[in-house]
This record gives sequence, C-alpha cells and structure tokens, in this order.
Amino acid sequence: MRNIITVKDMCLWYGEHQALKNVNIEIPEKSITAFIGPSGCGKSTFLKSLNRMNDLIPGVKITGELRYEGADIYAKGVDVNNLRKEIGMVFQKPNPFPMSVYDNVAYGPRTHGISNKLQLDEIVEKALRDAAIWDELKDRLKKNALGLSGGQQQRLCIARALAVQPRILLMDEPTSALDPISTSRIEELVMELKEEYTIVMVTHNMQQAVRVSDYTAFFLLGELVEFGKTDDIFSQPKDKRTEDYITGRFG
Repeated sequence: MRNIITVKDMCLWYGEHQALKNVNIEIPEKSITAFIGPSGCGKSTFLKSLNRMNDLIPGVKITGELRYEGADIYAKGVDVNNLRKEIGMVFQKPNPFPMSVYDNVAYGPRTHGISNKLQLDEIVEKALRDAAIWDELKDRLKKNALGLSGGQQQRLCIARALAVQPRILLMDEPTSALDPISTSRIEELVMELKEEYTIVMVTHNMQQAVRVSDYTAFFLLGELVEFGKTDDIFSQPKDKRTEDYITGRFG
C-alpha cells in the first residue's frame, strides 16, 4: 500500500494548552483508517489538521511535518481551498445547506468554476450515486435538503464532499447523531467508497472501527499510543494502555 499522508513529530497547541504531542503516522491510500480513544484525547483535533480546518481557530500553533502526496500542507503559499478540495470533510452532525438537494451537491463544483448545466447534472448524479442515495432523492432534487431525514442528510453531505472529486475523505464521527439503520447504511457506504477514496474517520464506537476499518490509531491524552492493522490492534495490542482501553478498563 502506498502512503498518501505522512506525519512526522507533529505537535499542536491551542494557546498554552498542548493538544497533540509528537504524532507520527503514515496513512495508506485507498484504505479506511479509524481514530479511536476517549473524549478529548486529540483525535478530532488531529483529523482537522489534515486539511487545515484548525486554521479557523485563533491561537493554534503547529510544529512538525504533515505531508500529503509528499508536499508539506503547512508550507507557505499552499492553496488551502485547493487542499480542502483534495481532502474533503464530513462532520459529526449532518449540515446540509438550506437549499435544494441539487444545489447542495452542485455547490462545490460551482465554487470551483463549473457552470455548465449538463456537466453539473452529471456531477450531481454521480456524487449521489456514489453516496448510495440517488434512488431515494432523484425525484426530490428540487426539494429543500433540510426536509430529509438525519441519515439522508448525512449521505447528502457525503455526496456534497464527493462532488469536488477529493482524494481523501475525513469523517468526524459521521454516525454519532444517527439511528442504527442509518449508521449501518453509512458503514456499508464507507466500505464501498474505499475502492476510490482514502477514508480517515474518528469514531467513539470501537465496534464500528472493527467493522469498517483496515487500520486503527489509538489516541490518549494527545499522544498517538499505537497504530497498526485493525485486526492486530484489537487482537494483539502492543501497548498496555491500548489493551486497557479496548477491553473497557477505562475511557
């Protein structure tokens, strides 16, 4: 497997508080990597660093190296809009825009300069198909997206992220606000998407990490304690802290 993201000795501070300490990880392409660990351990902070979402928070300082396809994403002159096109994000709570289903999906391509109606129609259909929701929404494209169920809204948000053709999809607890049926649909979808995309997801649900991910990273108190193949992490963890967490002794 080729690594698409390489992180070396990364530290992150919010003002005086150090949230991440010397993180080193290589994320393989076209795979699903899960970040697990107790609340407040740094996993979402690290996820958001991968497409510079933390730039939006005042007082954040980052040291070390974060490389995407070999290029330092924090180097001077990096086009952050372009970076976020390549590395898309799906949030914990579905956040469709208050506009039609069609306009939600077409929003990204339009901001990147695509205005041809036929081209947009094709992009919208492909993104909704890739998000496994075309059949449910093809007759409702002009309806307001806020009228969809929570599970449909989250799949629409995934379609919206896919519409700009990213290489990587970051997902921050994408099913935590959903019911079990919607959750299993998103999990099935994520497993299909890794054929084309690299998926990195934060999950508080260890069973979900076991079900869907190829690799698992365990974070604790801002440190990356252990990273490896999911089967190995859950069956033969190398670090006692990992073992204590996955067997429920803390967290």
